[in-house]
Amino acid sequence: MFLLVENFSHLAFSCAVEPLRIANLVAKADLYQWSFASENGEFALASNASETRVHHAFNKLPRADYLFILSGLGVQSAATPNLLSGIRSSRATGTRIGALCSGAYVLAEAGLLNNRRAAIHWDYHDSFMEEFPLVNLSKSVFVADEKIITASGGTATADLMLHLIGRKHGADLEMAVADQMVYNAVREGDAEQRVSLQSRHGIRNEHLTRAISMMSSSIESPIAPSEIAREIGISTRQLERLFGRHLNCSPKKYFVDLRLQKAQRLLVQTDMSVTEVAFATGFKSPTHFSKIYRVQFGVAPNEQKTKID
Repeated sequence: MFLLVENFSHLAFSCAVEPLRIANLVAKADLYQWSFASENGEFALASNASETRVHHAFNKLPRADYLFILSGLGVQSAATPNLLSGIRSSRATGTRIGALCSGAYVLAEAGLLNNRRAAIHWDYHDSFMEEFPLVNLSKSVFVADEKIITASGGTATADLMLHLIGRKHGADLEMAVADQMVYNAVREGDAEQRVSLQSRHGIRNEHLTRAISMMSSSIESPIAPSEIAREIGISTRQLERLFGRHLNCSPKKYFVDLRLQKAQRLLVQTDMSVTEVAFATGFKSPTHFSKIYRVQFGVAPNEQKTKID
């Protein structure tokens, strides 16, 4: 059963249902049956404005083997009492619980992911880690070896469904379904969601990738370029040349941009104050943070929050 939260991702929805339909087609048997549920029990609206008719309401869910929460934009306000009650009631009857795209947010709200590995769409990583520090957030495309299954959305949902088909009915059917989907790049669960720096920019320089990795892991307490250079075994001047040659900016500018991008995600996706966001992204002064944020994005941080609200 799929619980369709308002503004759910239609891409993830299709990638979840179609592999099951194709498995039935290829096997010439009803291996899988599925149904949909929504808050009102009549229809659910996807983020692309399409409507899907559903069979059940969140507060009247029938017994199922699997229950997947599927959400998308605005997931931070998606955990309605009916949805949480439906999830907990289903879990109490032995239903296997899962989440797709941003759906892990709902399960974390329900307290079901504490001390578990979980996957969520990469765009939610920063806000998710701030709000749910007890969850062991994974960068993987999906996590299927926990009691609660999670996938990061998009085509990662197809990867998860193919994995579940193969686990239940064998690798031959899994591959046959993938062939029917013309899907020749099936990923294992431990594959990372985002393409590497090397893939995005054609960069193969080990020093540069190590420097950026250090920046990404020290956003709250920024490291000086000179310290980064010393750690990776080159001079500060060499580090400056690497960033200029490959990324057309200085290490300092790249690091500030990285921190501001995280700040924007936190402002948009969480209820954190501007001051909290400033400190969480390594800015010692909220006033200084607001000034460079406006320069970068053309809007002040407090206006950004108001605009989103």
